[in-house]
Amino acid sequence: MNAPLPDSLCYLNGTFSPLGEAKVSVLDRGFIFGDGVYEVLPAYEGRIFRFAQHMARLERSLRELRIPPPHSRDEWLAIARRLIADQQARGARHQLIYLQVTRGVALRDHAMPPDLTPTVFAMGSEMKLPTPEQREQGVSCVTADDFRWRKAHIKSTSLLGSVLARQISVDAGAVETIMFRDGFLSEAAASNVWVVRGGVVMGPPKDNLVLEGVRYGLIEEMCRQAGIGFELRRVTRDEVLTADEVMLSSAGKEVLPVTTIDGQPVGTGKPGPVCARLHALYQQAVAEQSV
Repeated sequence: MNAPLPDSLCYLNGTFSPLGEAKVSVLDRGFIFGDGVYEVLPAYEGRIFRFAQHMARLERSLRELRIPPPHSRDEWLAIARRLIADQQARGARHQLIYLQVTRGVALRDHAMPPDLTPTVFAMGSEMKLPTPEQREQGVSCVTADDFRWRKAHIKSTSLLGSVLARQISVDAGAVETIMFRDGFLSEAAASNVWVVRGGVVMGPPKDNLVLEGVRYGLIEEMCRQAGIGFELRRVTRDEVLTADEVMLSSAGKEVLPVTTIDGQPVGTGKPGPVCARLHALYQQAVAEQSV
């Protein structure tokens, strides 16, 4: 039996309503084809973190799918703030605001119909950050081949590949699935992956094989601030498995240490100093940059 939907507020095509009352057409191309994009805004005590960077990524994804932007940044901000206020009234200290834009409603045809009105949906939820135990002990991950499509740079609602990848780690009792394409690191099912070797933070290059997380730029900024080496390049599977430290990053995970991969310890098997330093700087950035 399905659990009842919460009565929290959502936004759909210009109207705010309880989540359980929102409805879209069965011919919406997001429902039929997954023809849409999404973005997730983290908010700390009601203040959105890296709003401009999240908007830039949403706009980039819309351009890739040739969907006209349905709202200005100021309009998105107003929608997000109303949903944040609703979550705060429900006791959520930190919030995640989910934004989704699909191409719109049309008879089923693979070709992109011109001049459709995009379907716009947004909702809020409580952001559950990693536990103190996960911070102190690190988390476990498993590995898998990256079997997804080759346009991973689009934050598309077509997420079946990531769903299947994430289930691999769920079945193994792990937190994430770290994926490799042709022997090189790509990303995790719902996170970017960072490797520390010899004091240098390394990650895959920004290309079509990886979704460039908003934390890409932030981690580079924090490394520069801390005097930590930073490099984007192809990282081999062996370099990941023999790294001094491995970290996950995402809106909800922030910067999270990985201490076991496929049942084997990463480095010393404990969170390392680079991750600890970046996590501290992350908290500083949240305090200074949220709007």
